[in-house]
Amino acid sequence: MSLYERLYDESEKAKVRFVGFVSEQGRYDFGIVYTHMFFGKPLVVCMQTGRSSLLSLEDAENLEYLQKVFNLRSMEEAEEISIFFKNNLPTITIDAETEH
Repeated sequence: MSLYERLYDESEKAKVRFVGFVSEQGRYDFGIVYTHMFFGKPLVVCMQTGRSSLLSLEDAENLEYLQKVFNLRSMEEAEEISIFFKNNLPTITIDAETEH
């Protein structure tokens, strides 16, 4: 008898973008993984802390959520990150297999 029930086991070629930037509040380094999984939400990884989240444009507008998930020091920092994500997250699913 299996100790677990497999929910999914998928492989795909994913597009990954690494972005580093500096603002008035600090330095940020993110990896953004575009995938067909998770209803088209990209996986965003903070390269400094290892914290990650699936983020949609709607999620990027929620400053409290951004502050909590990325362990940001202030709401001003969350606002800067929100602006970055709103300008850099896709509005539609990116076709990770055809874009290089």
